[in-house]
Amino acid sequence: MRRARSNKPLASRMQRPERNLAVEMVRGAFAAIWLPFTWAAGAPAAAMALVRRATRPAGEPGQSARIERLDTGKWTRDLLKHLEWRRLEELCTAYFEELGFKTGLTHDRADGGVDISLYAAGADSAAMLVHCKAWDAYPIGIKRVRELRVAMTSANVAEGVMLTTGRFTPEAAGFAAKENIQLIDGAAFLEKLVALLPEKALALLKFATKGDFLTPTCPRCSLKMTGRKSTREGRMFWGCQNYPRCKHTFSNTTISPA
Repeated sequence: MRRARSNKPLASRMQRPERNLAVEMVRGAFAAIWLPFTWAAGAPAAAMALVRRATRPAGEPGQSARIERLDTGKWTRDLLKHLEWRRLEELCTAYFEELGFKTGLTHDRADGGVDISLYAAGADSAAMLVHCKAWDAYPIGIKRVRELRVAMTSANVAEGVMLTTGRFTPEAAGFAAKENIQLIDGAAFLEKLVALLPEKALALLKFATKGDFLTPTCPRCSLKMTGRKSTREGRMFWGCQNYPRCKHTFSNTTISPA
């Protein structure tokens, strides 16, 4: 009798694994049946994620974080400072067109930048010549202003404008004052943009911040550059995507052609 009583719990314990095994087999069968349906349900979401990644503006890793830190809802000094050189030239051209000038672009500068010629309404010859320079860690010196003066003489233009989102050295300011060249630094350009009619200022803001406005453009290939690190010094710099065919680089302290 005692042996029979002791066998009863043993038998029940032996049956539990068999029952658990049967339950697991049933669950596995249902999982196998539902797997295609769950995959199909998740496929559209995965496809949409791929589309969103593909349609994002091209840029360097971390660019989205930089954009999020910038206030692109209004004109600020910080926003102007981050505009890459090609976008700044395009913004300058659009700005002067808003003022009523007709513009003409000449692409023959050694640094890849353009000469922006300004024509008054109905005029056949340019009234002013504009050079733009994006922000740099160092203020713009007299060399850049002299280059504009040479271009003015070549184009037979009496007035010049040098516009930057950065600063000018005192020497550059002194030379410009004697050569009929107006200097517009980042603070002055911000004032001019804010002084526009609100709808015009907003239109220029949307134009300037459309797509990837942070990554510098290669002046030779007109392609967005990519961030690289030198193997010897570990120095960060901008390099062309067409390397080694194009070896143009920018230092990490500037977003404009050297």
